[in-house]
Amino acid sequence: MTETNTGTSAAERKKKYKKSLNLPKTSFPMRANLAQNEGQSRKRWEKEDLFETLMEARKEAPAFLFHDGPPYANGSIHVGHLLNKVLKDMVVRSQGLLGRRCHYVPGWDCHGLPIEHKVMTELVENGKIEKISSLGEDQRRMAIRRECHRYATKYKKLQAEQMKRLLTLADYEDPYFTMDPRYEARVLEVFAALVEQGVVYRDLKPVHWSIANQTALAEAELEYKDRVDPSIYVEFPAADIAAVAAAFEVPEAASARFMIWTTTPWTLPAHRLIAVHPEFRYSLARVTSEGRTRLVVVATELLEKVSALVPDAEVETLGQATGEALLGLTYRHPFLDHEGRVVPADYVTLEDGTGLVHTAPGHGLDDYLTGLREGEEVYCPVRGDGTYDDSVPENLRGLDVFEANPRIVEGLRGSGHLFFAMDYDHSYPHDWRSKTPVIFRCTEQWFVAVDRDTRREKRSIRDLALEACDEKIQFVPDWGRKRLRGMLEARPDWCLSRQRSWGLPIPAFRTADGEVLLTPATVRTVAEVFSREGSDAWFTRDAATLLAAYDPATDPEAPEGLDLAGLEKMYDIFDVWFESGSSWNAVLRARGMGYPANLYLEGSDQHRGWFQLSLLPALGATGEPPFRQVLTHGFMVDREGKKMSKSLGNALQVDDLLANHGADVCRWWVSSLAYENDIKVDPSYFDLAGESYRKVRNTLRFLLSNLFDFDPETHAAADPPAATSLDAWTLGQTEELRRRVIEAYQSYEFRQVHLLLFDFCNETLSAVYLDAIKDRLYCDLPDSPRRRSAQRALWQITEMLSCLLAPILPHTADEAYGALMGGEKGSVHLQLCPEIEIEVDAAWPQVLETRNAVKKTLEESKSTGIENPLDAGLLLPDPDSVLARFEADLTDLLGVSRCHLDGNGTTIEVLDLREELRCERSWRRDETVRLRSDGGALSDRDAEAAGVA
Repeated sequence: MTETNTGTSAAERKKKYKKSLNLPKTSFPMRANLAQNEGQSRKRWEKEDLFETLMEARKEAPAFLFHDGPPYANGSIHVGHLLNKVLKDMVVRSQGLLGRRCHYVPGWDCHGLPIEHKVMTELVENGKIEKISSLGEDQRRMAIRRECHRYATKYKKLQAEQMKRLLTLADYEDPYFTMDPRYEARVLEVFAALVEQGVVYRDLKPVHWSIANQTALAEAELEYKDRVDPSIYVEFPAADIAAVAAAFEVPEAASARFMIWTTTPWTLPAHRLIAVHPEFRYSLARVTSEGRTRLVVVATELLEKVSALVPDAEVETLGQATGEALLGLTYRHPFLDHEGRVVPADYVTLEDGTGLVHTAPGHGLDDYLTGLREGEEVYCPVRGDGTYDDSVPENLRGLDVFEANPRIVEGLRGSGHLFFAMDYDHSYPHDWRSKTPVIFRCTEQWFVAVDRDTRREKRSIRDLALEACDEKIQFVPDWGRKRLRGMLEARPDWCLSRQRSWGLPIPAFRTADGEVLLTPATVRTVAEVFSREGSDAWFTRDAATLLAAYDPATDPEAPEGLDLAGLEKMYDIFDVWFESGSSWNAVLRARGMGYPANLYLEGSDQHRGWFQLSLLPALGATGEPPFRQVLTHGFMVDREGKKMSKSLGNALQVDDLLANHGADVCRWWVSSLAYENDIKVDPSYFDLAGESYRKVRNTLRFLLSNLFDFDPETHAAADPPAATSLDAWTLGQTEELRRRVIEAYQSYEFRQVHLLLFDFCNETLSAVYLDAIKDRLYCDLPDSPRRRSAQRALWQITEMLSCLLAPILPHTADEAYGALMGGEKGSVHLQLCPEIEIEVDAAWPQVLETRNAVKKTLEESKSTGIENPLDAGLLLPDPDSVLARFEADLTDLLGVSRCHLDGNGTTIEVLDLREELRCERSWRRDETVRLRSDGGALSDRDAEAAGVA
């Protein structure tokens, strides 16, 4: 088109009008490029020493003591760490947002079997083990310890770097390590306090024993897997036939046999007693099958079930008696020269077996306690490597116990003492590191008694722990209380000692006459040495040097005539759970941070592990629990609900997730989880989290891009926005968001925070407010009052969103805050959450109901050809004149070109404006649109903004 005397060409007008618009501008990019840009945030935070700066900024603030449970320094972090560490970081950062000082010290568990097992495997593979094995006791252990120290150091550095990549905020300049000399000394302080309270003892008793690693194991070091073992029913011939006949009140009981059931035939060489329940009834029954007749003693209630094991059994009950009547009856062992007795036990059940329990005091805790009560020898013929010693029958000597099972079964079959045998598939404890089955084996070990009274409270640690669960600890979620309580009710004494090299030595000595020396004073003396030299001193110093500062004369528990020069060191080390379970003392109290912690946060397996094994020593040593709150999260499983592991090929690598999605998307996904349950994880879930994250990011970008010409000081408002304005309503919604998010952060409801923030961005802002104010932002004169008012609201909203998002999306929130502030106020992570004081008209809910009704009516009007709401006007009923108060913003809120109110109307009417002029700049069809001097159709507002008459 050529230029005429009436105006300019349409193309020129379009270009001119577009240039006159206030089009968005921002340095905050649409593409996040998180994998690349997050590293820049990390570098900036490290350069600015963000953690220390935050601690200084909050130095006068109330402290929130949040204590880190130490991950094991073994390998790269996995998706379980992703969940755990991000949840912890959201606590740390949200506490800072709430105005509290949360000095979070990350830690690592560095001692123990997993590292030593890996190192020993490598030493065997590279051929160094033979040379090490030829060294003296101390030298051999030190050689192994040096290798383990290098291994742990390597992986704690690797894991720290990976955790920093997750954008976690912590005192990485001064973390804690369980192998640090200062830490080791503080663990011994806890141990000395327990010794002082009289709850530490050494005894010969059965413990879970790892054959593969030749050490005792705690319950927390076990995992249960299905295993097939022989299930056998064995007959023990009665030694006194007349006594059996008298007990059952029958004329005679020739060839009577007591029948037991076991799934551990290998324990039969250690058999000493048969246990029955005194209140159960037992039958003397003749069972005939396949031409063979047996006279057996079985619990009456189980007789039918037992006899059904053999084909075509004919059963005749000769007599019955109570278990009480059987006590004291004697019998002969099927293949040992041993005569045993029938004894009482209330743990005998009628669920399985025969109601008579084979008892080997050297191979089971109940058996052990029964044996002690009955004065029986605690006999354990199994060596540390799982083979029999020379005290067993010759055909079993030197055999591995599991290899011995079939030989024992066949021997019983051949001697006629086997009633029945079959394979039995059951859940069986395995060493969590070697994945091999464990056994119960009687050895001398150190224990913490849970049922002895402490000298201070005159109450047992178990009672103190149960009381703490009920009255002193808050559980999130609450079902954690019942779970931990149940474990505390059932747990045995804590076996503290391990028979390995890589760990903290239990500082016990043996005197020349074989007595054990361990007192609070000796432990504290060794602790002082360890604080200076580390626990390697146990292997590089002799006993007299270690105790050089110890004076027996001032120790009331020292034996008379103690000769320090004649002492020998003992070589048990602590269960690593005791070390990590003493971290409340080695970190919180040792660093002067305070005690107890406000919060411990770990996976649900730690009710059996760190939660419980921190609670017990703390109660024993101080009488108070080490934490006020316990937060529990579930486990990561794949989308089919299976446990994730490398061997199954379903494990996700954190490094891959970070490379593909960035930390903020991974954190956004974590925040979306109902973490109290087990969590299904799949690569596709992170793709969905990325899409959701981009909606939030794009909202931030829109906010920032419409503030390019706004200065909060230059454009400060003289008065707040009217209570009926869109700006007031949105700021009111923003303040409500702040209140609800803060409340959710305080109660660790991160999923609620996620939903609140996402819905606010997606609905309150994008779908309502931002959609409504686009016209004024883009088309008004730059300094129009309503545009500046909207920008003031956008500024406040952006600042609020940046602060509220910061605990979850630390990089993105800081990036947005920097774009908003131009770097003038520093990092968003140093800010407190600003409150917004605003008056909002109480009728806004009614206005929004009208909006919903209008949207529905406009949708229906599409059938008449009105596709674009800007081609429509509205006639709205307003009998109470409520909408009239909001008239200034109604047209924008409803997204139409015109809006009229009818005090007498009853329904919403849509006006078809398609035949009327449309503004070429704003596309609206309001009453002021007319042809202008340049030939274009413009509204009055748009003509002024475009500089056209």
